[in-house]
Amino acid sequence: MIKHIVMWKLKTNAHGNDKETNARLIKEKLESLNGRIPGMIKIEVGISCGATDSSSDIVLYSEFESQNALDAYQDHPEHKSMKLFIFEARSERREVDYQI
Repeated sequence: MIKHIVMWKLKTNAHGNDKETNARLIKEKLESLNGRIPGMIKIEVGISCGATDSSSDIVLYSEFESQNALDAYQDHPEHKSMKLFIFEARSERREVDYQI
């Protein structure tokens, strides 16, 4: 199993929305992938309730059956369609993938 964790710090404004609105939209978009991506076991998205300089604004926690399943997710059309929205809304991105 592969665990895939991504954290984003969002811009104050993007897409004509404030940071909080974009965080909610990103959460909804990512959670809509639940049950639609082959090999994805779990997806969970959280919006930070902390506000420090070192805080991220949103986190994605997901589990995949294998590295191949994670790779397929990265290329899946539904995932790719939301990547541009996230890319334009974020100021920073951190990612960790690990196998258990």
